[in-house]
Amino acid sequence: MGELPLEGHTPRSRIRAVATEVRDRLSANASLIVLAVIAATLAWTIAGGLVQDHRPFFAPIAAVIALNASGGERGAQALRLLMGVFIGILAGELSLLVTDLNEVAMVLATACAMTVAAAINAERIIIGQAAASAILTTIFVGGASPGIDRLVDALIGAGVALAFSQLFFPARLVALLRRIEEDALNEMASMLALVGRSLEDGETSSEQVVNRLGDLSRPMAELSRARESSKSTIRLSTIRWGDPQPVLEEDEVIERLILLGESCLFLARTTTAMGVEEQRELAPIVTDMADVLTILADDLSSREARERAVERALTAARAYGTGAPEDDPVTHATHLAVEMVAADIMVFAGIRFEEIEDVLQGDLEDPTVPHPPGEPWLPWLSWRPRWRPRWRVRARLPWRRPGDR
Repeated sequence: MGELPLEGHTPRSRIRAVATEVRDRLSANASLIVLAVIAATLAWTIAGGLVQDHRPFFAPIAAVIALNASGGERGAQALRLLMGVFIGILAGELSLLVTDLNEVAMVLATACAMTVAAAINAERIIIGQAAASAILTTIFVGGASPGIDRLVDALIGAGVALAFSQLFFPARLVALLRRIEEDALNEMASMLALVGRSLEDGETSSEQVVNRLGDLSRPMAELSRARESSKSTIRLSTIRWGDPQPVLEEDEVIERLILLGESCLFLARTTTAMGVEEQRELAPIVTDMADVLTILADDLSSREARERAVERALTAARAYGTGAPEDDPVTHATHLAVEMVAADIMVFAGIRFEEIEDVLQGDLEDPTVPHPPGEPWLPWLSWRPRWRPRWRVRARLPWRRPGDR
């Protein structure tokens, strides 16, 4: 008899996996789709009532384009859109003064608009909008001024987008950052789980590890970009009117998560130089660490999940031990890597940095894991709910590694 296909490789399981991915994508973008549809309808209605005798086709387009960005970038997206429209309309009107031939005017206007946008080091969306505005300004020449009509449409569309993204439905930046953290934790867990299975089967090679490290590069890059863009988002959004402290605190969490990712990379790298017996001994430890990261990723706002993660990380690290003085450098590095992963997990969970060494050595049996701070409801208000109990107030934690000076 032939072997049955492994679970996870059957057509049904593949279809189920694809359906799950599609559902997750739709769930992640459902709010944006609904918001864009409402904004487009409202922009069309307002522009049609304010500007007579023209079809305000660009007002809903401007609203959708301005909203088609990550939550923290929608305000900046609307401003970029307006800049491109201004450049394109100006280039189109000047070209119509030079020649009456629409085709020639379109060529001149498009070239001029894109050249000006590129000369001021504008982003690609501005260059594209400048070209589109120049083309429409020179082609749709009628009784009314096409440039002015398009400018009014753009102002209305961008205004609706700004009202939606900054006042009525502001971006919950902390929630966005936590989704990025969740993706990074899941990628780390997936990488360690694969390494653990390879160690158990004795199939670990440098090439395999390099491929797995490459899979982790995208979420790590996302973490770095999120940390860099969060401060600019505060400046360019209504969050600056309220309390930016939750966002700044989440930036610190991202920095600790980046350190955790580096520890996981170090652990995965050291496994390739170990012997077969040592690899099989390490396999359950690596698998346990992967399970710990999955527990954290499942609910970043849960104190109980963080407590379970800390307990399992400690159990795994203590089971592997600190090694012996006579160990070879590779074995010593592996023990250090396991301790680093456990320590960074505990710091990420909220344990005070100065307690980490005592916890690892068993001198502190019951470390305190504080409750993660809640997400602000309305980012543009300085008010935050005060009903949280005392244990939900998180202490600010340093995130240096042991041995840093």
